[in-house]
Amino acid sequence: MVMEIKWAKNTMPKSQLNNVDCYITADDAKCAYSFHKTIPGYKITPLVKLKSLAQHFGVGEIYVKDESKRFDLNAFKITGAGFAMAKYLSISLGKDISEVTFEELKSPKTKKKTGDITFYSATDGNHGRAVAWMASKLGYKAVINMPKGSTERRRQNILNTGAQCVITEMNYDDTVRYTNNQAKENNGIVVQDTAWKGYEEIPTWIMQGYSAMALEIEEQMDYPPTHIFLQAGVGSFASAIQSYYANVYKENPPMVVIVESDQADCFYLSALANDGKARFKKGDMLTLMAGLACGEPNTISFEIIKNHSAYFASCADIVTAYGMRILGNPMGQDERIMSGESGAVTTGLLAYIMTDTKYQSFRKELKLDKNSKILLISTEGDTDPECYRDVVWRGRNQYSK
Repeated sequence: MVMEIKWAKNTMPKSQLNNVDCYITADDAKCAYSFHKTIPGYKITPLVKLKSLAQHFGVGEIYVKDESKRFDLNAFKITGAGFAMAKYLSISLGKDISEVTFEELKSPKTKKKTGDITFYSATDGNHGRAVAWMASKLGYKAVINMPKGSTERRRQNILNTGAQCVITEMNYDDTVRYTNNQAKENNGIVVQDTAWKGYEEIPTWIMQGYSAMALEIEEQMDYPPTHIFLQAGVGSFASAIQSYYANVYKENPPMVVIVESDQADCFYLSALANDGKARFKKGDMLTLMAGLACGEPNTISFEIIKNHSAYFASCADIVTAYGMRILGNPMGQDERIMSGESGAVTTGLLAYIMTDTKYQSFRKELKLDKNSKILLISTEGDTDPECYRDVVWRGRNQYSK
């Protein structure tokens, strides 16, 4: 029997760090949300209610946050990268981020005070594009490195912002290390959405920026979800959304399922080890889900996710392919959502859980039924249109060069 999904209950010992729940608070989300609204073109991305799909699956409600509508970037990453870069510049001005606007940060007066800055980042595409876009809008330079297996289309998206961008012969985690060394040699600023010992401040700001999405969702829903399925690469996005709900709904937080590619399932492997320590995934990690192809978790995110997640799911590429087709070909009067390879895996997972008898026990453990109000976040649109068509039109189900 082929198993498209492996899962593990979170029984890891909780973190004893006193400040683990203080990295991303409701106030952080409000601060990031306020700054985002000063960026020209900002608007809340849609929260789509899939009524027909919910009825088909036998659950109460399904909501999908559509991040393909985030500015003109087709992905959510700017919420984190943009906020972190703004916070760095505001500190350079001697101000708190709550005291500045986007227009002030892009002014000649700010540039005169900060001098020339080059922002560096490693990326599969979306994060680096966000860093490059923000740098360009603010009048600074950006150097972006991409891991082996990245597509030329995603590289071109970054080059179109005016940034430098190359595809390396290294995996994501090694590309991060290479980029960090490159920035040190050139007196640049690394804007990376993962943390490691000695590099934790900017990743925390990125996570705070992501948490504004949760505040948007709060405005769009009349009640909190009962279940949230969150994608994890290094875990920054997942821990940011999770932190918000854990802090705001301390007495009855939603059940959270962390979803990974089976080629980069470091959180799932950590759950299996069950000693509270992070496990790494090595090698090329070639998967359709390029945005999740990260084998070493963010050190901050790991502690948050370990403390608050209920389950971990490791998914084969066919799971996200299934999700892309479901969202792109909706039932009844449901709205169509164009979701990319890293954006649709949670939808695909939910579909397998609710319709395949192999996963009946998982469905029961999650207590998914007519009372469930499920939140999914489609983190990207068709950021690689050719790959999207290969999956949705031509039936591609796995990574290939």
